[in-house]
Amino acid sequence: MSRLVGKTALVTGGGIGIGRQIVMDLARQGARVAFTYLTHPPEPEFLDALAATNAPAGLAMQLDVTDEAAVIDGVAEISGKLGGFDILVNNAGGLIARVPLSEMSTEHWRTVMALNLDSTFTVTREVIRTMHVGGRIVNISSIAAQNGGSDGSGAYAAAKAGVIGFTRSLAKELAPRQITVNTVTPGLILDTPFHQTHSTPEKQQATIAGIPLGRAGDPKDVAGPVVWLCSEESAFVTGAVVDINGGSYFT
Repeated sequence: MSRLVGKTALVTGGGIGIGRQIVMDLARQGARVAFTYLTHPPEPEFLDALAATNAPAGLAMQLDVTDEAAVIDGVAEISGKLGGFDILVNNAGGLIARVPLSEMSTEHWRTVMALNLDSTFTVTREVIRTMHVGGRIVNISSIAAQNGGSDGSGAYAAAKAGVIGFTRSLAKELAPRQITVNTVTPGLILDTPFHQTHSTPEKQQATIAGIPLGRAGDPKDVAGPVVWLCSEESAFVTGAVVDINGGSYFT
């Protein structure tokens, strides 16, 4: 398929998990994809599979999305090499650690906000400087933004809720340029470092027991809707929140 031929995309946190699958699926649709990573550099097998899509060559850049100066320079470098952007997927983020509010330091709160919310703002601000008319922005939020998350994820839930508010405001601001801005809110998605690190097998099984579709999600379950939101088929969809959770939560 070739829904995105001629498009240039940037995906943050694209070296592993959901981000990696989004990078791959965008390339399979013909997009030229640049992606950033920090702690999870892309594996050689992934880069080989990406090259095998025959999409125009993109690039991978190690970038700390919480470092404003690095983001400014990095986005400018990518834009200069690839000729601006048609698509941005703000995927970089993380829980950091489960910390109850009564034990939470201000440093932890600010670190989680910087990784999940501030980075979305900073990367988006820089990308839209050279985003073409009719561009697409997709922000990755979380079911935690809607249901508060599980124990010790208050800062993360608040940051991801902020992503939803930011999405809706930006959708209005960029509408005159025909740039759409949407967000997806994944539930339990396995085969990702998030749940490998922060959720025990017992916790995962308890969550799955409450999912009407009877299974956890996979990165492909998120990448498919994201690709659609990046395509011309979604041109009249903006400011939307797309739930991807197997029916465990409805907005």
